[in-house]
Amino acid sequence: MEDDSRFVEFVAERADALLRYGYALSGNAHDAADLTQEALIRLHQAWSRVRKKEDPESYAKMIMVRLHISVWRRRRREQLTCAVPEIALEDVLPSDADQELWQALCVLPRKQRAVLVLRFYEQLTDAEIAALLGVSRGTVRSHASLGLSKLRSAMPHLVPARRRTTP
Repeated sequence: MEDDSRFVEFVAERADALLRYGYALSGNAHDAADLTQEALIRLHQAWSRVRKKEDPESYAKMIMVRLHISVWRRRRREQLTCAVPEIALEDVLPSDADQELWQALCVLPRKQRAVLVLRFYEQLTDAEIAALLGVSRGTVRSHASLGLSKLRSAMPHLVPARRRTTP
């Protein structure tokens, strides 16, 4: 009984953060909700082990990343939309100021977007990202480089001008 009450407390405290993380991974509010729900179901099944040994939130995020990866392995073509849902959300994702960035992220292939989210949102190292995604560190760097290049092309007005040196 005590385990269930602790799990309920964890969900009440961290569900919104996990939903935002799911949105960052998937770029879609519906997929984010699915990722979060499935991760919490799996976390509940392993709760007695996880709460004693590990950080439950990290465990849930790892589940979400792996679920997200399995989706791209099953389905090669994606059908993402950056259209705002008709139903208002309490936790607005993304903010109006970041809307352009989120739209540019939606255009990226899933692997590039996942690498960028893990690197810049989760602040993981290349080695940690490679381990999570099951790819080499070189592949991580390649996806990050390609993704950043596409973002720079899509949003040139946000790229700082390089300093020009005069001889």
